[in-house]
Amino acid sequence: MQQIVSMDTFKDFSISNQLHYAIEDLGFEKPTPIQSKAFSVILSGKDVVGIAQTGTGKTFAYMLPLLQELKFSKQIHPRILILVPTRELVLQVAEEIEKFSKYLTIRVVKVYGGANINTQQQEVAQGADIIVATPGRLYDLVLSRSLQLKSIKKLVIDEVDIMLDLGFRFQLTNIFELLPSRRQNIMFSATMTDEVNTLIHDFFTAPSTISIAVSGTPLDNIAQYCYSVSNFYTKANLLVYLLKDKDLFNKVLVFVSNKRSADRLFEVLEEEFGYEIAVIHSNKTQNYRIRSIENFNKGKTRVLVTTDVMSRGLHIDHISHVVNLDTPSFPENYMHRIGRTGRAEQEGTSLLFYTEQEQEAKETIETLMDMKISNLDFPEEVEISTRLTPSEQPKDTEPRSTYKKRDTSLGSGFHEKSEKNKKVNQGGSYRRLIAKKYKKPKTRGDKNYNNRNKKK
Repeated sequence: MQQIVSMDTFKDFSISNQLHYAIEDLGFEKPTPIQSKAFSVILSGKDVVGIAQTGTGKTFAYMLPLLQELKFSKQIHPRILILVPTRELVLQVAEEIEKFSKYLTIRVVKVYGGANINTQQQEVAQGADIIVATPGRLYDLVLSRSLQLKSIKKLVIDEVDIMLDLGFRFQLTNIFELLPSRRQNIMFSATMTDEVNTLIHDFFTAPSTISIAVSGTPLDNIAQYCYSVSNFYTKANLLVYLLKDKDLFNKVLVFVSNKRSADRLFEVLEEEFGYEIAVIHSNKTQNYRIRSIENFNKGKTRVLVTTDVMSRGLHIDHISHVVNLDTPSFPENYMHRIGRTGRAEQEGTSLLFYTEQEQEAKETIETLMDMKISNLDFPEEVEISTRLTPSEQPKDTEPRSTYKKRDTSLGSGFHEKSEKNKKVNQGGSYRRLIAKKYKKPKTRGDKNYNNRNKKK
């Protein structure tokens, strides 16, 4: 069994001076638990499974040992492949790698859907050391023979649980079959689901497991509160009321369950706060999403409304509040959400809005965390809305169509046809006369048949 060595400072890491200089420039002094424990295990070359919450520094945890081993090369084909679930995460991971490798000569190429594939083909053709990709577009490039994976020595799959939730298992399986059999597999996930377990069993060889902040363990530096609210638009009114305190709510990430709810909430907030609000979900264009995230990171917008899928893995610092406008059905998603605040040992606050229908889901979250979320009184100043979303409107209990019995007093529905309508169409009179005269139509096979009948 691989012994996991924990290191207290980055000076304890056996890394090159170039990496030490980059770490100093970034202002990092002490590694996070996942960074400390993962370094020696990944450096050993064994397959690794890391279970850690978002916001614990997973990207640096696997990139530091990989960059330490990656030597300068002019070869065209990449040696490290990093798979992530979303386009935003591709951009973020690539940006992080460029920071870490500031004093190294490393070629990083980003591969993701929603962008011109011809441009990406040209970038890949020029050569790369590291490919950061979403599974779908990577598979397209491999099928078109624009990219070869024969030189891949290290495979990293980040946020694998959400990747499987998005239906990428088929592409992942196909990519595994195209990779060299002799490689190191590194996987990071926030949760250990049955699907993740199956993937590990099928493709990993005796992996070492590193578990930090297992899903369900609340982060100590995040204060958690909740409000009992009657419906969606009352939740929106409550959020507007809270966001008016701009000093306290200075950088807020708001989670909703789906794209329609995101758009509805954005309309309400934009009317009140204008350009301070931004929204991202999968129906928005790639440029709009990137610009929204950048503006939020830089403080140009104060509130970002997003869905669970779009937010996974996004590295956004100094978030003051995470607001759960709805209560997620899966309690693990709640942990992913609140992990967006309280990063890098900073303090953060999480708010959960729940309706009577969401009470059970809230209790499931509390059971998972083994703690109660503090309930706050609903402010009297907030208007309780009577407006309902389509999903909140009462369902029509009556059947859509009912069978109506016929009034028997009207008599039978059938009657005898009139004499005129009883006649049968026998064709024209000429046809009837010919049929009567010849009895049987003339045929080429027997030219004298009709003449014989005449003589008779």
